Amino acid sequence: MSDEIVNKVAESGLITIDLEKYLPQKGSIAVFDLKDFLFMGMILKEKDFREALKQQDWEKYRDKNVAIVCTADAIIPVWAYMLVITYLQPIAKETIVGDEKEIYKIVFLKNIASIHETEFTDKRIVLKGCGETPIDDFAYAEATRKLLPVAKSIMYGEPCSTVPVYKKK
Repeated sequence: MSDEIVNKVAESGLITIDLEKYLPQKGSIAVFDLKDFLFMGMILKEKDFREALKQQDWEKYRDKNVAIVCTADAIIPVWAYMLVITYLQPIAKETIVGDEKEIYKIVFLKNIASIHETEFTDKRIVLKGCGETPIDDFAYAEATRKLLPVAKSIMYGEPCSTVPVYKKK
């Protein structure tokens, strides 16, 4: 009998994908709040708004993913969001009209979309289930959707303890 320790997980041919690697980078998300431009906290005056946008320090949004919101209870005309986009588009990575949670999800999904699925053709894949940062369900679903056409099998969890999700027939 041999005393050699064999790492069966390493020999299994499983490829682990850690979705934490695809999370939006810390500090990459910014919020542009229109409430700061409202007259008396309620009204957006076009002339004043245009002037304020010209005076805005747009550099703080450079290479950021920006969510454009209005946290005040005010009716914001569509053109206001459009106008903000004209300033952000040349410097921001991504811009949306929506909150921080929405931009986070959009960026996360784009990062998952960057996975080159052909690298996983006929491979046994484990989508890592435990980590430092909680991963939203939508990310696991999207990774599964992306890898399903090429993977030999997809599992969830850790290589030593997985839950089978898909096996090619």
